[in-house]
Amino acid sequence: MKTDEELRADVIAELKWNPSIKSNQIGVIVKDGAVTLTGMVESYAEQLYAERAVKNVKGVRAVAEDIQVKLPSQINRTDEGIAEQAARILTWNSTLRDTNVQVEVRNGRVVLTGEVDWLYQKDTAARRVAELEGVSGVVNQITIRKSANPRDVKRQIMDALHRHANLEASKVEISVTDGTVTLEGSVDAYYERDLIESAARRTEGVRAVVDNLRVF
Repeated sequence: MKTDEELRADVIAELKWNPSIKSNQIGVIVKDGAVTLTGMVESYAEQLYAERAVKNVKGVRAVAEDIQVKLPSQINRTDEGIAEQAARILTWNSTLRDTNVQVEVRNGRVVLTGEVDWLYQKDTAARRVAELEGVSGVVNQITIRKSANPRDVKRQIMDALHRHANLEASKVEISVTDGTVTLEGSVDAYYERDLIESAARRTEGVRAVVDNLRVF
């Protein structure tokens, strides 16, 4: 098992290696395998990239981030301009083309509303908008239209997990209530936790995912 100092060194190396992360002002604090990111980045997308990068590091048990987004002075995007760009990119995206997602921007912070059929569509909308210049945050209030039988939802998720040879599905407990999937149990690495949560989020009828999985 890595010490906190070794894990911190690996996290810093991962952040420096990732070409999507340009900031050299990200601080890394590690305690008992839990990583906290601090500091400053120049875009909301870079903040998300940093968090995702840390999750890929072996030995990370939890991630918290306290990174601030400070847009460069040369970026002067109006709320109207961001809203137009966001609406355009959502219309162009094949996954979201037939949905009715609405965009509102307040001081660079994007609020997404409307309805979609799948949870992964909701996630895609937020991810694409987060990549736009001038965006300082995203509030995702999109709702899911469809619902499904809880037993069918659980079966579909378990089938997806069994298709991944590197996942030990027997360690995961799944419960479904009113379209909300709750994941309990333990996994060996953070990327396994992400794979399991992703399988749940891409299952028809899932409206929300509560991830209580622990990394050991």
